[in-house]
Amino acid sequence: MDHPAPLEDPLTLLQRYELWPRKSLGQNFLVDPSAPDKIAVCAGITSADTVLEVGAGLGTLTAALSRRARRVIAVETDPQLVDILHTELQAYANVEIVHADILEIDPATLLAGAGGDLVAGSDRNVHGAKQELWGPRLPHYHVVGNLPYYITNAVMRHLLEAAVRPARMVVTVQLEVARRMVAVPDDMSLLAVSIQFYGAARICLRLKRGAFHPVPQVDSAVVRVDLYDTPPVEVGDVECFFRIVKAGFAQRRKQLRNSLSATLSLDAPTIGESLEAAGIDPRRRAETLALNEWGRVYAVLAPLML
Repeated sequence: MDHPAPLEDPLTLLQRYELWPRKSLGQNFLVDPSAPDKIAVCAGITSADTVLEVGAGLGTLTAALSRRARRVIAVETDPQLVDILHTELQAYANVEIVHADILEIDPATLLAGAGGDLVAGSDRNVHGAKQELWGPRLPHYHVVGNLPYYITNAVMRHLLEAAVRPARMVVTVQLEVARRMVAVPDDMSLLAVSIQFYGAARICLRLKRGAFHPVPQVDSAVVRVDLYDTPPVEVGDVECFFRIVKAGFAQRRKQLRNSLSATLSLDAPTIGESLEAAGIDPRRRAETLALNEWGRVYAVLAPLML
């Protein structure tokens, strides 16, 4: 299949359109010419897949994705960049450009607009799935994006907790954030638990700071999250599970017993006894617990929160 001509390099596009990256939007454009194809390979995109790209920017990654995917839904919030995308990607017939804030739009709506076959097979109620925080996983729906630091957590939660979930998410984030996503005990965080509850996470590519314009102060990394069909720990109420986890990390320097007690309004002796019943030393700190141990904490504390 013939593909449109490659886009001009991002620096040339910025100069031609007389644009400057907007710090308020956390814009750092990918200028390494080899990076888009490497990210697309990391994402494992095939001709059967629909890709939701978060933050299309100047379209260099969009073009790389479109050469592999059935369809690319490129979401961009900056109206100036949206105009450029419409101009530069007009020859890419399988690209749909959406001017929107990803946090204010339901991914299911985007997917239905790109082809109802992706969501038609789901027998889950959309609103019910949202409340349960565990929607169906669609095997040919993938998310790829370059996420500014200040919205990384919010975007990940929005997509992981959506009514329909992707099979895979591949996101470019600051290196330190990437390391937190893939952390293991004794270095867990709320972000690590939140990501690893939904899927297996690994760093598949590291990008030096010079791969971006303007050059950021830190390196970045590409994290791939392969989502699970079912939760890796037995949890009847996902929202309650995360309420407990957040309470555990709310005061990280405190022992788990004291942090949970202060945040959940349960007395420390009761929580201590419950943790011991679950085989968890109450003196441990939240960052030392593995995901399956959080499942045991949930099992003993959830009944006390009814």
